[in-house]
Amino acid sequence: MKSDDVRGARGASGDPHDVRDEDGTQRGHVRPGASRHVVPRPAGPPPAAPPRPAGPPPAAPPMPAGLPRTGPSVAEWLNALRPAAAPGIWRYGYVPRPAEKPPRPSLLGPLIALGLWLLVWALLADFRIPYVKVPLVAITPGEWWVFETLRADYVPRAAYSIETLYYQLLVLLAGLWAARLGHWSGIFRHWAGPNTDRARLWASGLGALFALWLVGNGTVPLLDVVFYLIPQSWLQGGGSAYLAAVVAYGAYALVIAAVVWPFARAGRWRAALRARSARRAAARPAGDLPAAVPPAAGQGPSPVSGTDAARWPALRAAGLTAAADVLTSAVRGGRLNDVDCVRVHHAWTRARSRHDGPASFDETVVRRGADAFLHPSGHRDLPLRTARHDLLTGQVRIGGCADDERNPYARRGSGVALDPAVLGTSLLAVGPPGAGKTTGLVRPVVETLALQALTGAVAVLAVGAAGTPLGPDDAYDVVVRIGDPSSVHDFDLYGGSTDPDEAAATLAEGLAGDIPELDGRRAALALGQLLGPYRTVHGHFPSVPELRELLAGDERALGALRQQLEAGGHAAMLRELDARTRQAGAGSDPAALLADRVALLDRPAFAGFFATGEDARPFSLRAFGQHPLRVRIDLPERAHAAASRVLARLVLAQFNAMAETRTDRSAFACLVLDDATHTLTARTIQGIRGLRPLNAGAVLALRTVDDVPEGLHASLLGAVGCGMIFSGVTTWDGKRFSETWGKEWVSVREVAQHGG
Repeated sequence: MKSDDVRGARGASGDPHDVRDEDGTQRGHVRPGASRHVVPRPAGPPPAAPPRPAGPPPAAPPMPAGLPRTGPSVAEWLNALRPAAAPGIWRYGYVPRPAEKPPRPSLLGPLIALGLWLLVWALLADFRIPYVKVPLVAITPGEWWVFETLRADYVPRAAYSIETLYYQLLVLLAGLWAARLGHWSGIFRHWAGPNTDRARLWASGLGALFALWLVGNGTVPLLDVVFYLIPQSWLQGGGSAYLAAVVAYGAYALVIAAVVWPFARAGRWRAALRARSARRAAARPAGDLPAAVPPAAGQGPSPVSGTDAARWPALRAAGLTAAADVLTSAVRGGRLNDVDCVRVHHAWTRARSRHDGPASFDETVVRRGADAFLHPSGHRDLPLRTARHDLLTGQVRIGGCADDERNPYARRGSGVALDPAVLGTSLLAVGPPGAGKTTGLVRPVVETLALQALTGAVAVLAVGAAGTPLGPDDAYDVVVRIGDPSSVHDFDLYGGSTDPDEAAATLAEGLAGDIPELDGRRAALALGQLLGPYRTVHGHFPSVPELRELLAGDERALGALRQQLEAGGHAAMLRELDARTRQAGAGSDPAALLADRVALLDRPAFAGFFATGEDARPFSLRAFGQHPLRVRIDLPERAHAAASRVLARLVLAQFNAMAETRTDRSAFACLVLDDATHTLTARTIQGIRGLRPLNAGAVLALRTVDDVPEGLHASLLGAVGCGMIFSGVTTWDGKRFSETWGKEWVSVREVAQHGG
């Protein structure tokens, strides 16, 4: 009994002798053997009894299916902004962070570069740098110079302007070198902050005006040099004042363009003009704008635009106005939920690929409305949701990224989410017991995949120990409780395969794939030599007791099978059985080990559970790969741990085989293993690596990487594209993860103090 129950039985003080009246008033503390003195009531007639009710009491209201839902309406949810973001970021309502402001740069480097520039400038002004005039002397007439000095009585006036301009050009080049060496641009961007573009525009404009002023007042004698280089006949215009003016003003325009162009390029004036034109066009009245181009007919409800997706613009653009009106009315009337909207969107995506698809889609939506394209189960939602889902992007939010400097700047404060695109790379979660792998990761992932299965886009298979909180039974189409007599479905050990070799390969992987010294091909061959003859005779594969007898070499079972093969004239299968008989008992024969593993499944708790006859009702993964099913398999982990590990390996092997052989890969197939301990083998890891191009993925939860054989650590970490590490992992696991998934180098300074 709980403490509250005890207090209710004994009184508020917890004392068994603290007696209270019916109305809750305390009558006193009564000791054993003492007389009970009751507080007297007021004189008068006793109160009348309340009247009897005229009828039976009203029935209690039904128990709610889950917590009351709060949040935006379906129309608001459809129209919400979902900007593009990196994988793993919750996109619903996501607002990207502004660009990270770099740390304040040091001024020492820029000041040193500035000092060097001023020193070079001073040396050039005093002609202290030798051989600096050599290039100038080489490109000008030799008679101008005497010992690298202009001949004052011989050279034209423009020669001094050319010399001055040459030295100014050297000073400018030295300044550009100093700016690059001192990283002056970084200082400018830091102090400009988020207004870098505007500051760059203003700085370049002021710089251009200052340069033009220097050229105009003759400080920079560029005009003198240009007019010296232009032939005098051009400047005189052949006696025409008009032509002379054209040449002169053309020279001025050329000089202005030459001076302004570097500043315009540095200030990005062209981009600024384009941005200004775009802002003017956006601010133009709606009547002045051209008619908007409708979206392409191939687009579905846009998960990004956030404009008016609740009116189904893609359907209207495709000419399906009636269907769009029906859906819009249903959204506004509250008759469509998020599952319905996404289900209709997927149906429209499929309909576009068929010739008569749009017409059939329109007719179905108009006729059935919100019930169009229902899941075969008829369900439109789960009985209970425990996580936040955005089905339009297929995401489930599993947490948030802390605003901490150790996290990447772009992800700080954002939500963390998973979707089929991420799960398609397969996910490995590692954390000790109690770290929250099931409640924080596995349950939300299974929940979102089950919701997306109702839209026809996903098939999900969840595997966990019996009692694992993976959602209520009503949230699944098939629930397989292995070892539970009340289970509606059995489990097919052969995965629904009709090929003996294929069934033998997956069964061998499940039975003995965790034994490194056992050759998986020999184990599959041994099983195939028995499964093929048996299926040829009986039309189905053997049950667990029969398979155990055949593997153990029971003479009666093998003799009966041989007689049936001989009677049926199956010579090829008879040779297979004879080969198995010859190999039995050899040192390398895996049959004995396989028989021991099958014995784990041949227990009274599993009697009749893995039946294969005509009356059997097994669930096979082959059917799972053909329909958007929601399946949960409960393993008897507590009572039969070894058998559960065999079954988990078998499910993983069958899932890999199903993903390879299924023909319709439009639906994303995902296997979720709540505990993958002793489940992963070399072959299954290889299969996981190839799931992504097959539109499939796996979610694997481990307590530690040491639950996987050491030789498979590197291949496992390399096979999955997404990893989650929970708090409490061992140091060795952390080292493996950082070596495999580390993206950035981190500099850590440690100071140790040793006592002398």
